Amino acid sequence: MSARETVRPPSTAAEATVPQLSRVPRRPHAWLWWVGASQLLVLAIWLAWGWPAGLPAMLVSHALVLVPVFRPRSRVYAPVLARLPVDDRRVWLTIDDGPSDDTVAILDLLDRHRAKATFFLVGERALARPDLVAAIAGRGHGIGNHSHTHPQAWFWALGPRRMRNEVLRAQDALTALCGQPPRWFRSVVGMTNPFVAAPLRDAGLTRVAWSARGYDAVRTDPAEVVALIERDLAPGAIVLLHEGAPHGRSVEMIDLLLQRLDALGYASVLPEALSGATVVPNGMAAGATRSSPAATLVGTAEGR
Repeated sequence: MSARETVRPPSTAAEATVPQLSRVPRRPHAWLWWVGASQLLVLAIWLAWGWPAGLPAMLVSHALVLVPVFRPRSRVYAPVLARLPVDDRRVWLTIDDGPSDDTVAILDLLDRHRAKATFFLVGERALARPDLVAAIAGRGHGIGNHSHTHPQAWFWALGPRRMRNEVLRAQDALTALCGQPPRWFRSVVGMTNPFVAAPLRDAGLTRVAWSARGYDAVRTDPAEVVALIERDLAPGAIVLLHEGAPHGRSVEMIDLLLQRLDALGYASVLPEALSGATVVPNGMAAGATRSSPAATLVGTAEGR
């Protein structure tokens, strides 16, 4: 399937398991109306009062367009899920940028603590290491879409064609590897420009942000990272973590975090479980079918 083609995941019995968490964009081009209206207003101000009023108005209008791109929880350009609707001490662990050399060690840690996580995978990295994708799914964890090439420096500025390729090529790759299309998408570095929503709509993807982070991809002290995450822990928190960070301490950081979560009485939960998806011992939701070695996702693990 071409990355430009619309991805329509097949309907299954599990499709209705997470309706209240779905944030699939419905009107991906709605931003054009308010951006156009704002520029017409700027033009009117400029014509009426000249540059002393028109220039500040133009700068403000441009800021209103640009600032939401860099705010991970902004809903200006696409709906976003930033917290789970739970009242008890359960959090959603999300791990970005894999698969990597850290993946197996992280899976072992999660098993040891009886924790579940969603791994937001980079498409080309997943294709290069399909055994790790199978291991993630086979141990009952979720898999999400984190772009195809992870263009960290330029994701915020990608045009519609390149953005579509990044989202849909990763979706195609992960669907082929897992036998189930991912349900969740995380923007690279959380940045979301006006061209993200259209491919998310076509792929049936919900954008996921976070509510607790420790900047573990750049900070090197595990205790400091965990303290920052702990500061924002609350029922339903979505915790942002990374694997394969250049400092080489990602596994150590996740280990310490899992210890703290146990000590504080927090459990981990996948969003599929919140709507009562029935999970059988091999990690597949009731009614799901196995169409690849990696298709053992909890509650259809990001699939429908």
